Amino acid sequence: MSALTYPEVGATRLGPLPDGYHHLHHRTRVGRGRADLAAAGAAVTGWRMHRTSGARIHASAARAEAGVSVRVSLGVGPFRFKAPCRVVWAAYEDDRIGFAYGTELRHPERGEESFVVELADDGTVWFTVMAFSRPAAWYARLAGPVVPVLQHWYARRLGTTLRRIVTEGQNGPV
Repeated sequence: MSALTYPEVGATRLGPLPDGYHHLHHRTRVGRGRADLAAAGAAVTGWRMHRTSGARIHASAARAEAGVSVRVSLGVGPFRFKAPCRVVWAAYEDDRIGFAYGTELRHPERGEESFVVELADDGTVWFTVMAFSRPAAWYARLAGPVVPVLQHWYARRLGTTLRRIVTEGQNGPV
Protein backbone atom coordinates (compact mmCIF):
# COMPACT_ATOMS: atom_id res chain seq x y z
CA MET A 1 0.00 0.00 0.00
CA SER A 2 2.94 2.30 -0.60
CA ALA A 3 0.92 4.41 -3.09
CA LEU A 4 -1.09 5.88 -0.23
CA THR A 5 -0.34 9.55 0.41
CA TYR A 6 -0.58 9.67 4.22
CA PRO A 7 1.10 7.73 7.05
CA GLU A 8 -1.87 7.19 9.41
CA VAL A 9 -3.34 4.25 7.48
CA GLY A 10 -6.27 2.64 9.27
CA ALA A 11 -6.94 5.45 11.74
CA THR A 12 -10.67 5.52 10.83
CA ARG A 13 -11.08 1.93 12.00
CA LEU A 14 -10.41 2.41 15.70
CA GLY A 15 -9.45 6.07 16.08
CA PRO A 16 -8.48 8.49 17.28
CA LEU A 17 -8.31 10.54 14.10
CA PRO A 18 -4.86 12.09 13.66
CA ASP A 19 -4.05 15.74 14.33
CA GLY A 20 -3.18 18.06 11.47
CA TYR A 21 -6.21 17.16 9.35
CA HIS A 22 -9.80 18.33 8.96
CA HIS A 23 -12.04 15.79 10.71
CA LEU A 24 -15.47 14.73 9.52
CA HIS A 25 -17.96 12.68 11.51
CA HIS A 26 -21.52 12.29 10.28
CA ARG A 27 -24.08 9.76 11.53
CA THR A 28 -27.48 8.96 10.01
CA ARG A 29 -30.21 6.55 11.10
CA VAL A 30 -30.97 4.33 8.08
CA GLY A 31 -33.14 1.51 9.38
CA ARG A 32 -33.99 -1.01 12.05
CA GLY A 33 -33.07 -4.66 12.54
CA ARG A 34 -30.77 -7.23 10.99
CA ALA A 35 -32.41 -7.20 7.55
CA ASP A 36 -31.83 -3.45 7.26
CA LEU A 37 -28.23 -3.89 8.47
CA ALA A 38 -27.66 -6.50 5.76
CA ALA A 39 -29.27 -4.34 3.05
CA ALA A 40 -27.34 -1.24 4.09
CA GLY A 41 -24.08 -3.17 4.41
CA ALA A 42 -24.45 -4.63 0.92
CA ALA A 43 -25.20 -1.19 -0.55
CA VAL A 44 -22.16 0.33 1.16
CA THR A 45 -19.62 -2.40 0.39
CA GLY A 46 -20.95 -3.12 -3.11
CA TRP A 47 -20.59 0.54 -4.19
CA ARG A 48 -24.36 1.00 -4.76
CA MET A 49 -24.68 3.79 -2.17
CA HIS A 50 -21.96 5.86 -3.85
CA ARG A 51 -23.28 5.26 -7.36
CA THR A 52 -26.87 6.06 -6.39
CA SER A 53 -25.61 9.28 -4.78
CA GLY A 54 -24.16 10.42 -8.09
CA ALA A 55 -20.54 9.33 -7.84
CA ARG A 56 -18.94 7.34 -10.61
CA ILE A 57 -17.08 4.39 -9.12
CA HIS A 58 -14.52 2.27 -10.92
CA ALA A 59 -13.35 -0.49 -8.57
CA SER A 60 -11.06 -3.45 -9.13
CA ALA A 61 -13.57 -5.70 -7.30
CA ALA A 62 -17.34 -5.91 -6.94
CA ARG A 63 -17.08 -5.57 -3.16
CA ALA A 64 -14.88 -3.60 -0.78
CA GLU A 65 -11.93 -5.61 0.53
CA ALA A 66 -8.52 -4.43 1.71
CA GLY A 67 -6.31 -3.70 -1.29
CA VAL A 68 -9.10 -3.00 -3.80
CA SER A 69 -8.34 0.04 -5.93
CA VAL A 70 -11.16 2.53 -6.38
CA ARG A 71 -11.42 5.61 -8.56
CA VAL A 72 -14.18 7.96 -7.42
CA SER A 73 -15.35 10.64 -9.81
CA LEU A 74 -17.58 13.50 -8.66
CA GLY A 75 -18.83 16.63 -10.34
CA VAL A 76 -20.43 17.75 -13.56
CA GLY A 77 -18.94 18.14 -17.03
CA PRO A 78 -15.52 19.82 -16.96
CA PHE A 79 -15.85 20.20 -13.18
CA ARG A 80 -15.52 16.46 -12.56
CA PHE A 81 -12.75 15.50 -10.15
CA LYS A 82 -11.22 12.04 -10.19
CA ALA A 83 -9.98 10.68 -6.91
CA PRO A 84 -7.85 7.51 -6.86
CA CYS A 85 -8.16 5.55 -3.61
CA ARG A 86 -7.37 2.15 -2.16
CA VAL A 87 -9.46 0.23 0.37
CA VAL A 88 -7.35 0.03 3.53
CA TRP A 89 -9.71 -2.03 5.67
CA ALA A 90 -13.08 -3.74 5.43
CA ALA A 91 -15.32 -5.11 8.20
CA TYR A 92 -17.90 -7.84 7.71
CA GLU A 93 -18.97 -8.47 11.31
CA ASP A 94 -22.26 -9.50 12.94
CA ASP A 95 -23.20 -5.95 13.95
CA ARG A 96 -20.84 -3.85 11.80
CA ILE A 97 -20.26 -3.72 8.04
CA GLY A 98 -18.18 -1.22 6.13
CA PHE A 99 -14.84 -0.13 4.82
CA ALA A 100 -12.40 2.75 4.50
CA TYR A 101 -10.38 3.94 1.61
CA GLY A 102 -7.28 6.05 1.61
CA THR A 103 -6.00 8.57 -0.90
CA GLU A 104 -3.45 7.70 -3.54
CA LEU A 105 -1.27 9.89 -5.76
CA ARG A 106 -3.22 12.40 -7.89
CA HIS A 107 -6.07 12.55 -5.34
CA PRO A 108 -6.90 16.22 -4.55
CA GLU A 109 -6.79 15.45 -0.80
CA ARG A 110 -4.65 13.39 1.57
CA GLY A 111 -6.34 11.20 4.13
CA GLU A 112 -8.85 8.46 4.76
CA GLU A 113 -12.63 8.06 4.80
CA SER A 114 -14.74 5.26 6.27
CA PHE A 115 -18.32 4.22 5.55
CA VAL A 116 -19.80 1.94 8.23
CA VAL A 117 -23.25 0.64 9.13
CA GLU A 118 -23.82 -0.65 12.64
CA LEU A 119 -26.66 -2.34 14.49
CA ALA A 120 -27.13 -0.68 17.88
CA ASP A 121 -28.33 -2.56 20.97
CA ASP A 122 -31.82 -1.06 20.54
CA GLY A 123 -32.07 -2.41 16.95
CA THR A 124 -31.42 0.90 15.19
CA VAL A 125 -29.16 0.74 12.14
CA TRP A 126 -26.76 3.67 11.94
CA PHE A 127 -24.59 4.77 9.04
CA THR A 128 -21.44 6.69 9.91
CA VAL A 129 -19.00 8.53 7.67
CA MET A 130 -15.73 9.35 9.40
CA ALA A 131 -12.79 11.01 7.68
CA PHE A 132 -9.61 12.95 8.08
CA SER A 133 -8.20 14.93 5.20
CA ARG A 134 -6.14 17.89 4.13
CA PRO A 135 -5.53 19.43 0.70
CA ALA A 136 -2.97 17.85 -1.60
CA ALA A 137 -3.68 19.57 -4.93
CA TRP A 138 -3.37 23.31 -5.53
CA TYR A 139 -7.07 23.61 -6.35
CA ALA A 140 -8.03 21.86 -3.08
CA ARG A 141 -5.84 24.34 -1.18
CA LEU A 142 -7.36 27.22 -3.15
CA ALA A 143 -10.88 26.02 -2.29
CA GLY A 144 -9.91 26.30 1.40
CA PRO A 145 -12.93 26.35 3.72
CA VAL A 146 -15.35 25.26 0.96
CA VAL A 147 -13.92 21.71 0.89
CA PRO A 148 -15.08 20.69 4.40
CA VAL A 149 -18.55 22.09 3.64
CA LEU A 150 -18.74 20.00 0.46
CA GLN A 151 -17.45 16.92 2.30
CA HIS A 152 -20.13 17.29 4.97
CA TRP A 153 -22.81 17.83 2.30
CA TYR A 154 -21.70 14.65 0.52
CA ALA A 155 -21.73 12.65 3.79
CA ARG A 156 -25.32 13.80 4.44
CA ARG A 157 -26.23 12.88 0.86
CA LEU A 158 -24.79 9.40 1.31
CA GLY A 159 -26.83 8.91 4.49
CA THR A 160 -30.05 10.05 2.80
CA THR A 161 -29.34 7.82 -0.20
CA LEU A 162 -28.62 4.80 1.98
CA ARG A 163 -31.82 5.32 4.00
CA ARG A 164 -33.78 5.41 0.71
CA ILE A 165 -32.07 2.22 -0.56
CA VAL A 166 -32.94 0.39 2.68
CA THR A 167 -36.54 1.66 2.64
CA GLU A 168 -37.03 0.68 -1.02
CA GLY A 169 -35.70 -2.78 -0.18
CA GLN A 170 -38.46 -3.17 2.43
CA ASN A 171 -41.26 -1.92 0.20
CA GLY A 172 -40.01 -2.78 -3.28
CA PRO A 173 -38.87 -0.14 -5.76
CA VAL A 174 -40.58 3.21 -5.43
